[in-house]
Amino acid sequence: MLTFLAYFTVGVFVAGFLWKISVYARTPAPLLIPTTPAPVTRGGVVWRLFREVAFFESLFKADKFLWIAGYLFHAALALVLIRHIRYFCDPLPAIFAHYQIVGILAGIAMVGALGLLLARRFLIDRVRHISSVADHLFLWLLMGIGGTGLVMDFFLRPDIIAIKRAMTTLWTSPSASLSMASPGDVVFIIHILMVAVLLVVFPFSKLMHLGGIFFSPTRNQVDNPREKRHINPWYAD
Repeated sequence: MLTFLAYFTVGVFVAGFLWKISVYARTPAPLLIPTTPAPVTRGGVVWRLFREVAFFESLFKADKFLWIAGYLFHAALALVLIRHIRYFCDPLPAIFAHYQIVGILAGIAMVGALGLLLARRFLIDRVRHISSVADHLFLWLLMGIGGTGLVMDFFLRPDIIAIKRAMTTLWTSPSASLSMASPGDVVFIIHILMVAVLLVVFPFSKLMHLGGIFFSPTRNQVDNPREKRHINPWYAD
């Protein structure tokens, strides 16, 4: 069961992600519409995209509260994902012996940031008005994943050795993992099922801003209308 779930969810995620990226790449950009002040060279565009991805520059200028909550969530999520390498790597690099507390603190920060983002959707009128059911469901799903992870860290400790054995066997020897029973801890099962749901729906939701930001015409275009004529791809011939 664990083997099927893992390969199915990862397969859907990878295939869906690549499909969406191909759609973005093939979508014509009929207008030259970089958001000003915009770079006038390709190098400037690369630097602008880097600032957007690394520092959420435009969000910082637009909404300081949302920037704090959003940046805290994404940074903490990255640290949490790095911590999870320990479940898939054996032997574990020595540096991870001192990284666990960082990952735990990041997990607390991630859930806290999600709480701020969720409260924002309830407390700010204009945000509540435009919030869809999917917006709320994704926040609750992410909070559920983070919350169950913290429960396993502080309250209901699962059998970490059994979980790591299952994870490492899953990727290094799939046929052997077919006969291995999934770790029976209820909280871990709930946690892993929510992660599976997130991976399956990820490529077909607004979470695809992870890859879509690189194809945004307001961010990836050079502001050079005087130097070079922009030809509408639909009428290039």
